[in-house]
Amino acid sequence: MFIQTPRGRVITTKNGKAKLEWNPNFQDKWEGQYSRAQVFVDSEVLRLSAPYIPFQTSMLQKSGILGTVPGSGTVEWIAPYAKYLYYGHVMVSPTTGSPWAKKGERKTLTDRPINYNGAPKRGRLWFERMKVDHKKTILEGARKVAGGGAK
Repeated sequence: MFIQTPRGRVITTKNGKAKLEWNPNFQDKWEGQYSRAQVFVDSEVLRLSAPYIPFQTSMLQKSGILGTVPGSGTVEWIAPYAKYLYYGHVMVSPTTGSPWAKKGERKTLTDRPINYNGAPKRGRLWFERMKVDHKKTILEGARKVAGGGAK
């Protein structure tokens, strides 16, 4: 996040003049606090999503750590199969109907749901489900980190 502060400005009304001047430290202080809050949010999303992510070898979970720059505002699971597991429908070879496709062949989506180990907590739409359970906690923590206190 980048904060721009306006230069001093004189406002004239029929009741008089007022000069507005921003604290020269405002930008550095708040920009830093908001940046730290974004790092907190990104890190908490990764941490709190972990119990919801399908888990077989831990590579999907690790791909979130590798695919995310804390503070960027974007959390991304970059494993090649992440999207497939996130939306949770079986994809098959259009020629054989098998989950294994031939080299160069694009799989087609079915309406059959994937069965996940560790379900019902681990499974599809892990971020959305984590957010339902932990949104308030994440926002309260970000507010504290940004200097706004708890509500």
